[in-house]
Amino acid sequence: MKSNNLIVAIDFDGTVVKDAYPKIGKPQLFAFETLRKLNLEGYRLVLWTYRSGQKLDEAVSFCKENGVEFYAINKSFPEEEFDPKYSRKINADIFVDDRNIGGFIGWTAVYRQLLNHDIKPKKKKGFLSFFK
Repeated sequence: MKSNNLIVAIDFDGTVVKDAYPKIGKPQLFAFETLRKLNLEGYRLVLWTYRSGQKLDEAVSFCKENGVEFYAINKSFPEEEFDPKYSRKINADIFVDDRNIGGFIGWTAVYRQLLNHDIKPKKKKGFLSFFK
């Protein structure tokens, strides 16, 4: 396991799974593969979701069944106690959510950006290449 101190807050409905709230939708393409890899690389994953109570428990169990456990759930760190005097905004370095401007970028893009696995684009054939 590599050491990485970045905290990544991850939404559930519409991000980890297709949005079917209050049910659990089908997993998004490469969601769990990417989350497991981020865990292995030492990222601290925070599940950051609207869900609460039994619906939250179902989401956490679903992730665990798919090999993903979180550093914290709907809080900035595991020991955090809710206090209404303070903001409920999660303290994270990166937020992965389907409600971003432009929508969810997809787990392939998340993987590439966070794990620095850039795929070099194929060179386009220019007009002159047709004459070679």
